[in-house]
Amino acid sequence: MNKEYDYLIVGCGLFGVVFAREMTDAGHKCLIIDKRNHIAGNVYTENVDGINVHKYGPHIFHCSDKDIWNYVNKYANFNSFRYEPIANYKGELYNLPFNMNTFYQFWGTRTPEEAKAKIESQKVPNNNPRTMEEFALANVGRDIYEKLIYGYSYKQWQIDPKELPASIIKRLPLRFTYDNNYYRDKYQGIPEGGYTQMVANILGDIEVKLSTDFFENKKHFESIADKVVYTGKIDEFFNYEFGDLEYRSLRFETETLDMENYQGIAGMNYTDAETPYTRVIEHKHFEFADTKHTIITREYSETFNRKNEAYYPINDEKNNNVYNQYKKKSETLGNYIFGGRLAEYKYYDMHQVIGGALARSRKILNKE
Repeated sequence: MNKEYDYLIVGCGLFGVVFAREMTDAGHKCLIIDKRNHIAGNVYTENVDGINVHKYGPHIFHCSDKDIWNYVNKYANFNSFRYEPIANYKGELYNLPFNMNTFYQFWGTRTPEEAKAKIESQKVPNNNPRTMEEFALANVGRDIYEKLIYGYSYKQWQIDPKELPASIIKRLPLRFTYDNNYYRDKYQGIPEGGYTQMVANILGDIEVKLSTDFFENKKHFESIADKVVYTGKIDEFFNYEFGDLEYRSLRFETETLDMENYQGIAGMNYTDAETPYTRVIEHKHFEFADTKHTIITREYSETFNRKNEAYYPINDEKNNNVYNQYKKKSETLGNYIFGGRLAEYKYYDMHQVIGGALARSRKILNKE
């Protein structure tokens, strides 16, 4: 007896939506469900009085893959936005990422040679850095570490960098050019009209059921589709059999202000330990909105628990070992496909999620 759907997709984020689009275009019938009351997962944007608010933190699309760039441009027009955040350390402002503008703001250096010499003079040599602090001091020196790394990292992880493993920051790039563009990718921008509209365009007429929890009726949903694509937390799927995977979470405070321009930039990081939030986002600057008011969001780092949203996986050795147990078990379920950042326990950028969904769907279709 044929089932009602070929694929049930759990999660209406980018992985689920792109997978469903590809399979639908190939003639398969898909149903997407999501426990939230909206589409688009964490890239969801909500239009509030003419400003598209990034409800789950700022998302800037960037990639160097022409195929993925062409794919998303089928469903949205992208503007020319470039992410050029500012670091605020107790009222002192510095350009990010670390580049010649940053070095001039610190020391007044004007040439790459002067900046390199200043950084070298501040480094604390260490051939085997074991902690985040040791790694940072050995690579960028004391001034940058103390003002732009220490406090921000402490707030982000709620652990003193003296106790964090060096693997937390695998690299600290220094640019010896006057370039504030945070990303080096060839293609960058924000979809005009917001990510929610882009996702709606990808979905088209694919059936979606919102405010629908997969686990509340798991047997029913398994019974109506030949295969299930699961994009949620993999440890939750297996009822935490091997233990909880650890994440960092976030909390947001959003406010509408009766002024045209609050901080003059989309993102400002607060790098001192005393300011409780890690950054302030001013949403209108992502799409250059022409409004008399503005909307800002203060972002706070929080300890994760099972009830709040999982944002940043803590991919240390302990957690990766736990994930590998879940992954091995997931591979025994022939009627399931696990994909996306939560199901794969990886911090993916948007283009990587889309690329993963395209690769997975095309591999299946090529076998048919």
